[in-house]
Amino acid sequence: MSGVTMEASSILPILKKKLAFLSGGKDRRSGLILTIPLNSDQTSMEELSATLDYLLSIPSDKCKARGFTVIVDGRRSQWNIVKTVVLMLQNVIPAEVSLVCVVKPDEFWDKKVTHFCFWKEKDRLGFEVILVSANKLTRYIEPCQLTDDFGGSLDYDHSDWLNKRLVFEKFTKESTSLLDELTIINDSEKSASVDKDKSTDGALLPSFDPETVLQTGHELLSELQQRRFNGSEGVGGGQAAPAWCPMEEELLAQPQVMKLLDSLREQYTKYQELCRQRNKRAQLDEIHTKVMQVVNWLQGPGSELLKTQQTIGDSMRAAQALQQKHEEIESQHSEWFAVYVELNQQIAALLSAGEEEEVAELKALQQQLSDVCYNQASQLETRQNVLQAAHAFHSTTQELSQQLDGLLGMLCADVSPSDGASIQQNLKLLEEKLQTVEAGLSSLRQKGALVLEQMCGQSSWPLEEAESPPGEQQDNVQHVQAVMEEMELRKQRCEDMVDVRRLKMLQMVQLFKCEEDALQAVEWLGELLDALLKTHVRLGDDSQETRTMLDKHKKFVDVAQSTYDYGRQLLQATVVLCQSLRCTTRSSGDTLPRLNRVWKQFTVSADERQQRLELALNFHTVAERVLQQERVEVESLDEVDSSGRTLLDRLTLPIIFPDGSEQFFGSPSDTAATAEGVRERLLLIEERRLQLQEARLLNNEEDEEEAVNGLEGRLDVIGEELNEKEEQDEEEKEAEHQDEDLERATQDC
Repeated sequence: MSGVTMEASSILPILKKKLAFLSGGKDRRSGLILTIPLNSDQTSMEELSATLDYLLSIPSDKCKARGFTVIVDGRRSQWNIVKTVVLMLQNVIPAEVSLVCVVKPDEFWDKKVTHFCFWKEKDRLGFEVILVSANKLTRYIEPCQLTDDFGGSLDYDHSDWLNKRLVFEKFTKESTSLLDELTIINDSEKSASVDKDKSTDGALLPSFDPETVLQTGHELLSELQQRRFNGSEGVGGGQAAPAWCPMEEELLAQPQVMKLLDSLREQYTKYQELCRQRNKRAQLDEIHTKVMQVVNWLQGPGSELLKTQQTIGDSMRAAQALQQKHEEIESQHSEWFAVYVELNQQIAALLSAGEEEEVAELKALQQQLSDVCYNQASQLETRQNVLQAAHAFHSTTQELSQQLDGLLGMLCADVSPSDGASIQQNLKLLEEKLQTVEAGLSSLRQKGALVLEQMCGQSSWPLEEAESPPGEQQDNVQHVQAVMEEMELRKQRCEDMVDVRRLKMLQMVQLFKCEEDALQAVEWLGELLDALLKTHVRLGDDSQETRTMLDKHKKFVDVAQSTYDYGRQLLQATVVLCQSLRCTTRSSGDTLPRLNRVWKQFTVSADERQQRLELALNFHTVAERVLQQERVEVESLDEVDSSGRTLLDRLTLPIIFPDGSEQFFGSPSDTAATAEGVRERLLLIEERRLQLQEARLLNNEEDEEEAVNGLEGRLDVIGEELNEKEEQDEEEKEAEHQDEDLERATQDC
């Protein structure tokens, strides 16, 4: 192998043929894998030898010491060519080869291999040669280290690798040449600085642009750091590739590129410094002239422009006009400040590399220029801050005035909401507007304090130089304070009106709430009435069950009474609130008649239900007593029979409401089921009567006496019922008088 360093560009056509390549894969001994893909038309051993010489010049000696594993892909080639290539490896890289894997076709060479056994030639060749099929190559090399040609998962792009190699060699060549040229130029400049009489006007220029070469190097270095030089991009694209770093540092040119870049930057920096030294002397006079131009304008016309600007305006529009005028002044100053920045940078550059006699002059110019510019910039900034604070103050004042006007308009408008939700919404809106006004006033105080602070901190011009009168600043302060006091008074007046409006709206909310609750009480009472008429039908199968149902009925009536009382209390509260607000409501006028109507219907229904339960209780009690006694009087049987028939007659009667309408308890089937239970008991009584008839034939006188007693008992019961009816009528009349009084009070309201 030649000791002269080879370049890819010199054998580029050969390298493009991909006669051999280093994929970056490694064997189990960490040695590099060299692949030689043979084709049927491959006959030039010279080109293959040149390719191998170039590829073997890339790895380091340390990497070569680990040995190579050579894969000779003979699946598309002839046996003679494979044998020639293997023998050629003995002459090209005998010491570096550890193992040669000849990939054979699946169905050929078997007879020819018997005539040439590589393992017998191991000592003469210097390495081991094995014949292996492509699918069995993984016995010797991991799949992740093999390219996809051999069923592996290692990515390799030969064109990409070759392009990166060409870029690397081109950069190496150009950077080395440029580095030598810059070294010669810098050394010649040092000699010229020692011999001051020697002219340096004809200084040498580098043949390559240093910036271009550096940029190429940085791009190459970035590419090397992001992607492996051999073309592998690592794991990516969502494929399950192995996390393998091929070729390590041996095949990466990153250290070499970094070293060249560091050296090149060092020499280029020196070259730039020398160029700056050449121009520094010519810049000194130009800088001095420009500095004096800037100083003279800032201390003259620039200062005169600022002296005439002291007011802050009395409105947002006036403040905007003053800001626009100040922006024009700043625009004129910005041109000279740009010159100052440029001069300051030039002076700073010269100071960093200036001679001792030049440094003092440059510092004096820089100090003078900085003092004048900073003083003028401070005056501009202070004036700008005052104008910004004044504009913000006037803007906040205008916004607050509009908010107060809106709040006052809302307070002066009549409140006529349709329901409690609308009142709540209006009240919420009122509170939000008040909070907005309070926030605006707080912001105005802050903006006013900031304006006063900015004006007090403003650097005033001497009285003999200022064109504005001394009292102008005091006028500005008084104007700001007067505006703040006026806004405070307007806000206080609105707060007082808000308190009155809030109280009225809360009363209206309470009024609508009472009306809604009263309507709810009417609905509840109607639901209780509906439940009483539809579900309270059964009268019990015995006296105990009937007594329990009677107790539950009384509790049910108590609940309805509480609901009715609650509704009347709410309606009385609406009357009081209406009188307080001097307004009429939409619903309270007809709510009371509805409440009274439902209550009267409920009381009639409840009374009827109670009377039926009492009749049922009496019937069951007498019937059970008669059925349990051994000796029964005829009068007792007649009493049971009379009570049962009275109960049956009562079940067939409808409930007649005060308005004349009628309603039955439950469905006809429910009524029939209840009546059937009563008839069954009457049948039992009738059987007992038949038993007693025989006894009555024996003693008629006793039977007649018992009949008379039975008639008297019935008369007593009828008398008691008449008394109870009269008491109930008196209670209903009294309740009607109270309802009429409450209804008249509601209508008056």
